[in-house]
Amino acid sequence: MVKRSKGTRSKSRYIMRKKPRTRGVSSITRALQQFEVGVSVSIDIDSAVHKGMPHPRFQGRTGKIEGMQGDAYLVGVTVGKKHKTLIVLPEHLGRVT
Repeated sequence: MVKRSKGTRSKSRYIMRKKPRTRGVSSITRALQQFEVGVSVSIDIDSAVHKGMPHPRFQGRTGKIEGMQGDAYLVGVTVGKKHKTLIVLPEHLGRVT
């Protein structure tokens, strides 16, 4: 038998699926958006951009910007009672209003 793949994108067929009208290259404004420290953001994975993508288990979670690391943002997310810090590019983030 063949050993099953256990990569970071496994079991994410429907989580990272795009709607037919949003398929293709993402808009440049999404990549150029900027956030201030302390702002609440939602993690919205853009499956067309592989670089700086958080793990699919964090899709849809809300966190706060804690700082920057190069071009990426440090996003603090609470999972249960544990605090986790993710390194995410702005293409995978959205503002929470």
